[in-house]
Parts: sequence; C-alpha cells; structure tokens
Amino acid sequence: MTVQLPTHKFTTEQYHLMHEAGIFVEGDRLELINGEIAEMAPIGRKHAVCVTRLNEMFFSRLLGKVQIWSQNPILLDNASEPQPDLAVLKRRDDFYADSLPTPADILLIVEVADSTIANDREVKMPLYAAAGIPEMWLFDVNRKIIEGYSQPSALGYKRMQRYEENDTFSMLAFPDVAFTWQEVF
Repeated sequence: MTVQLPTHKFTTEQYHLMHEAGIFVEGDRLELINGEIAEMAPIGRKHAVCVTRLNEMFFSRLLGKVQIWSQNPILLDNASEPQPDLAVLKRRDDFYADSLPTPADILLIVEVADSTIANDREVKMPLYAAAGIPEMWLFDVNRKIIEGYSQPSALGYKRMQRYEENDTFSMLAFPDVAFTWQEVF
C-alpha cells in the first residue's frame, strides 16, 4: 500500500521571504510552480544559443514597442512565479521595478526546451493558459520545431500552430512583424 504524505504549499510571499532570509544559495535556479519550489534544469548550449537569437530578434524588431524580459520571474498568481525563457511585455516606464509582470502585462511567453519539453508542455503551458496569457511559443531545439499556442482557457490553449523549416510566424500582438524558422535554427 502506498501512502501519500501531505506536502506544504508555499505562497509567493513565503517564497520571497525564504529568499530574503538566505535559505537559498546565491545562484540557485529555482521557481515557484503551483506552490512548490522547483529546481530548474541547467541551461545547455543549444538552449542558450536559441534564447540569445530570440532576444536579438525581438530587440531588433520591437525596440521601443515592448520590453523583453529574459529568464526573469513573472507573477501568475499567489502560488506560481515561473521564470520563462522570454516574456514579451507591455512597456512600462519603471521597467517593472515596482512589481513583477503579471498576466495582464504579458503579450507572449517563450519557452525554449532541450531537456524540459515535457515539463514546459504539461506543467508550465497549462499555467500560462489558465492565467490568460494570450500567446505562448515553445521551441524544441532538439527536433527544431516551433509550436505556437493561443486562445487561452482554464483547460489550456485551444489553438496550436506548428512551424517547421521554411515557415514564417508572427506574434498576435504584432502580426506585421515576421520571424522565420531559419533565423532561430
């Protein structure tokens, strides 16, 4: 017989207090997901290259229109503070110094996966959809496939578009700004 032991769920406030109290070691790659503190996977070379390329693409095409939030925390609710690879945010004069970005601030979330594809799809993507984030892109650097998700609902994203070699794609918020598969891979 398997016994399920009770677990303790943390709030974002408790998570921040633990940080301030020095419970976590400087440089720990952690995020709060559904009240649980999760260790993030190390960043591999393919992952780092893809994120760097995306950063450059977003900056060059959307400079002055948005703010690019790279591998920084966002606040989804009182139990989740993930750190997506990129978040394209509405511009704010304070650059989000006064508070973390929330779903109302986020135009697009980007997750880049080499070893974390299952977690990004099964754990993080449903969180983003339930929070109402209008669009998410998932870059699979091993298979060289881009998946675009939109139409968020409490049960997940309703629409998925897959992009492969020779395909062009754009953000819902900026449909006139195009990106190509070749630029990323």
